[in-house]
Amino acid sequence: MILDSHRITTEPYYCAAGNEIALFAAAYAARMPMMLKGPTGCGKTRFIEYMAWRLGKPLITVACHEDMTASDLVGRFLLDANGTVWHDGPLTRAVRHGAICYLDEIVEARQDTTVVIHPLADDRRVLPLEKTGELITAHPDFQLVISYNPGYQSVLKDLKESTKQRFAAMQFLYPDRALETAIVAHEAGIAEEDARRLVLIGEAARHLKGHGLDEGASTRMLIHAGQLIARGVALAAACQVALILPITDDPDLRDALTATVDACLR
Repeated sequence: MILDSHRITTEPYYCAAGNEIALFAAAYAARMPMMLKGPTGCGKTRFIEYMAWRLGKPLITVACHEDMTASDLVGRFLLDANGTVWHDGPLTRAVRHGAICYLDEIVEARQDTTVVIHPLADDRRVLPLEKTGELITAHPDFQLVISYNPGYQSVLKDLKESTKQRFAAMQFLYPDRALETAIVAHEAGIAEEDARRLVLIGEAARHLKGHGLDEGASTRMLIHAGQLIARGVALAAACQVALILPITDDPDLRDALTATVDACLR
């Protein structure tokens, strides 16, 4: 099958923080376009991978960036041994064959690129291919999902209202302390006490958001630190490498975060 390589055959590890699984399943049943909003590294991508596995649907993921063009999404003509041949892009493959198409961090893409999804995200559910003159009606199993981090919003980097209002939205936050501890312990393969200390450090870093830090330490970063600990790195050194140095270049903030780490070790 064309989309077999996009099927997730092993259950991804995901711990529900609320009723998000039931909400997304209902949205998929209605083939409703969905927007996942939340800070970086909080589990949005893992959630959509889990839901694709749970629903038994292929998942095509596109990492959006500022140089991405509409042709990168829908496809283009390319030369091969037989001449000029049309090649579907990832969005077109999902539309034709019935996959969940996940546009990750869509706000990073140019607005003149993202408007190509508008006919798919309303009741028309069609994708016009201007270069071929084809109008593709979406496969019954197709669903469009986008994600973005509202914390990165600016005048130049935000979704158009005409895009936002085509989607239902789910808000993702970092898990509560107990759940995040369980996630870090499982994903990193470390003792629960070490995971708890990392979560406390992560919470302290998040309190500095807006006070020198653009973003706090994500769950992903805590897992990275835990993976170092699992390989024999001391907790303090693991936090320096995986948490403190990546999120700030300010010496005073580094000292404050280092002091937080030291306090959690006492």
